[in-house]
Order: sequence, then structure tokens, then C-alpha cells
Amino acid sequence: MAAVGDEISVGVARRIALGAQGFGDGRPKRGDVRAVRGAIGQAGVLQLDSVNVLCRSHYLPVFSRVGNYSRARLDELSWGAGRELFEYVWGHKAALLPLTTYPLMRWRMRAAERQVWDQELSPDLAVPWSVVVGMRRLTAERPGYVDQILRIVTEQGPLTAGEASPDDVRRKRSDPDPDPTTGKMWNWQDAKIAIEYLFSTGQVTIAGRRHFERVYDLTERVLPADVLNAPEPTADEARRELIRIAARGLGVATQKELCGGSGQAHFPLPAATGREVIGELVESGELIPVRVEGVKQQAYRWHEAKDRPIDAQALLSPFDPLIWNRDRTHHLFDFFYRISIYTPAPQRIHGYYVLPFLLGDQLVARVDLKADRQASTLVIPTLTAEPNAPDFVDQLASELHLMADWLALDHIAVPAEGPLAAQLTERIRVTSTPARRVTAEAER
Repeated sequence: MAAVGDEISVGVARRIALGAQGFGDGRPKRGDVRAVRGAIGQAGVLQLDSVNVLCRSHYLPVFSRVGNYSRARLDELSWGAGRELFEYVWGHKAALLPLTTYPLMRWRMRAAERQVWDQELSPDLAVPWSVVVGMRRLTAERPGYVDQILRIVTEQGPLTAGEASPDDVRRKRSDPDPDPTTGKMWNWQDAKIAIEYLFSTGQVTIAGRRHFERVYDLTERVLPADVLNAPEPTADEARRELIRIAARGLGVATQKELCGGSGQAHFPLPAATGREVIGELVESGELIPVRVEGVKQQAYRWHEAKDRPIDAQALLSPFDPLIWNRDRTHHLFDFFYRISIYTPAPQRIHGYYVLPFLLGDQLVARVDLKADRQASTLVIPTLTAEPNAPDFVDQLASELHLMADWLALDHIAVPAEGPLAAQLTERIRVTSTPARRVTAEAER
């Protein structure tokens, strides 16, 4: 691909990325449903994750862009009768996507079915490999089992995977694994493998969540008829539109960031397919080739993306689309970031569930956060400033008050050690309302 383009500074690229993700206009005055819809549209994808030490990850990107809003409203948009979002397993990992994206995923659903029965991994990355392996085993060991699961969902749904199991047969962690690359498939039982296959192929979908566990039902009983009856684009048309969505959301990005298969792109595609589609969008003028200062790979700027001043203030989820690609975050913000929830405690440097703090157009601090719901307290176990960061204590205190209000937590505790934590403790104390108190570790 003969594309080079003009060079832009990393500062320009950073501001374009922030603006594309909704951090260029300031927060709306009210966190109503219109603001929530707008934030979802700007983020493009809400990644789901089960860690709940602070709150579920998909709530946080909306909070970062909107401020105090009703999580129940997002639940209604995600799983309620008037839903405007749907879950899919292979958009960006497990994620909530706008219903308008559903027709664009049908080619993936068809590819998922092919992948299970092909002898080699499909280049379309349509379904997790563990489901492929599990389905092949089920086909050999338990013929007709998947049809049996589908019949149970049809007759009794909505159901969890466990409730859809027709028997009490359970695989143990000690059972031999037919493919060691699956890592025991997270100890998935046969009913879970079968129902995840049906989910990947679009025959069932997620009707809701029960204590965050997926509840499955027939797709036609869950999603609106106009969505299911919408014309199905060809695979090529769908891929082009998916990359358009990613490009609008990222502002400026490399091919890997737009559609790479690393799990850190909006919609992963095979490398050759991604190059072909990007080439078509360059030819149409929708993507403009550029070189980003300090980035070796070719980058592409969405033709409507703008470089404008950024005056943002937000705590960012580890799974926020702005920063989920860690290499991109390093390039744009000079911020080396890795989530520590899988790191043994003695090896953690900045804490367990660490949220970067965005101020202006810079990531200025790492804030370890925890919601102690029993004590109704927002806890900051660790706080670390970035080198040469400007003073941010006042703004962070304001953001923590806002988060505590949003999560309906009465208190804020700062057990973090050091002068910075002491400054934050004092600032929160000064700005607290009579209904809220702030405690330092020594007072707890």
C-alpha cells in the first residue's frame, strides 16, 4: 500500500484521539438518556468485564464522559424492553454494541458456524478457539447435545447456561483436556460450551444479566424485529462499515489499532482483509494517510477528525476504548500502562484496579480505587503521580466526590501513603459536604 502522508505531531494525534472519543466538548449539564446515548456513540463499544472491585467496567466509560448518570438507565438500554444495545462475543471481546451494528455482525455469526467445523482456525476470528475445541469434542462424545440445549432454551428460556443443562454431568478441573491450549476453557461445562456456540452463531442472544451471569434466550424473542429484518450487508460491506466506526471512534490510528487481531482493536479482522478494506477507504477519501511522530507504522486519520483544544477531566476505566490498546496509550500519552488485576500482589506497583486520571490532554496520575460497599466508602489505596505532572489534587478531589455521589457512597477514604495522598486527603476534607467525611488511614 503506497501510503505515507504528512507527518503530524504526537500532540496533534493525542488531541484528535481525545476529541474523537468525546473528551473535546466537556461534560453535558445533565446525565440524562440523551447524554448516555451520546457517550455510547462516542465510545463506540462498551467492553464487559466481571471485575467489580469498583463497579462493572462498562459503566465507567459513560461516567468518564457524562459524569453522574443513572446506571439503571444504561441497564435498560442494554438489557431492558426498550434496549438500544446488544451483547456480542467477538465485536471487541465481550462487549455491548449499538443495535445498528447488529446487521454488521451477521457475517461473523456465519463465520462462527464455519469455524467450528473447519479443520483449521478461520481467518475471520469468529468464535473463541475454546468453543471450537469444545464443540468438536461434544460432537464426538454427545451427538445431538447442542440441539437439545437449543430446544430447552426454546421451550423454557430465558435461562442461564447452568439452567439449560439437561443433566447433571459436569466436567472437573482434573479431567483430561483434549486441547491444552484452551487452558481448561475456564472450567466451562458442556452446556456453557454449547450455548456459547449458539450465541456466537446468532441463534440465541443475551436477554439479560443475573448477578452479572449471562441469561440466554432465542434471538427473535430478544431483539427488535426491525433490527432482525434489516437488510444483511455483504461481508465486504460489513467490514468497511466496521472500520469506518473504528476510525471515527479513534480519530487517527494504525491498521493494528483499527482492526488488528490482538484484542485491542474495535473490530478485529485478518491482516490481509484489514489492509484491503483500509486501502478502499483511503481511495474513497474517508481515511487520510498520515505519519504520527514517533510511530513507525503507517497511520490513518478519519477525514472528519479535528485537532482542537482539550480541557478534559476524567478517571478512565482500564477497559476504556481510549486506552485499551496499551501500545497506543504509550505512544499518544507517554504512559506505560498495564492492568494489575492478574499480577500477584507483591509484584504490583501502582495498585490493583488502577484508573488513569485524564487532565487536559494528559494522563497525569494513576489512582487505585475500590468501592467498600459495606462501609459505603470510596477507597484510594494507592495514588501515583506521573513524572512532571502538573498539580492535579483539586481536580482529582472533585472527580472523586463526583464518583462517590454516582456510586452512592457516603464516605471517601485515602489510605494511600505519602505527601500526595496527604494533600488529597486534606483537599477532600475541605470540599466535603456535612453528609460526607474523609478519613486517612491513621483515623480508620
